[in-house]
Amino acid sequence: METDPKVLVLGIGNLLWADEGFGVRAVEDFHRHYEVPANVKVMDGGTQGIYLVQHVREADILIVFDAVDYSLPPGTMKCVEDRDVPKFLGVKKISLHQTGFQEVLAMADMLGDYPKHILLIGVQPVELDDFGGSLRDEVKKQIAPAIDVALGYLKKFNITVTKRTAPLSETDTIACKVMRLQAYENNRPTVDDACRTGDARVIGDESWIGPKDYDQEIDQILSQDHEDRR
Repeated sequence: METDPKVLVLGIGNLLWADEGFGVRAVEDFHRHYEVPANVKVMDGGTQGIYLVQHVREADILIVFDAVDYSLPPGTMKCVEDRDVPKFLGVKKISLHQTGFQEVLAMADMLGDYPKHILLIGVQPVELDDFGGSLRDEVKKQIAPAIDVALGYLKKFNITVTKRTAPLSETDTIACKVMRLQAYENNRPTVDDACRTGDARVIGDESWIGPKDYDQEIDQILSQDHEDRR
């Protein structure tokens, strides 16, 4: 008796770097609006890199949402399938997580558990160099079309995904609750108030105190390291 294929719908990226968060925002939205059968896992992969290996190894069908530098006009969506996926993730790396995910695929392949089918749904970023920023409008507008592509791909394999009668609230996210889209955008501190050594919305622990002079402390650490090596 043939069993249902195991499916992983995965969003990867770093929410803290503007359009780099596209993949995570897309999979969040997918989860909010659609129910999936038991053989489908919907997952925020963030920047976990090689820690995603086991999840990928278990998948027969893998769908990945990500921000990808295709050298195309900003906001352009491009889809790549199967063995071409690692090539496009490595064309022009926009963050360390892409290198990590290439390694995930390579490791799964080496272990003999490479997904039979892979779809990369990538969107060309508009802005990355904005720590603490959110998706730009051109990229945010591609979330719904990207999800439609994923739904169409699943349909090819006779996998039924059901639209929820009402979207889940943001508090029911599969991602980090502190980083919910609306809260993340509305609560961004001003330039004067922002913590320059990390994002206070993520740090969370009031007992944590950042360095008074980050550059000076780094210089001290490097100087001490140099002395220790002598």
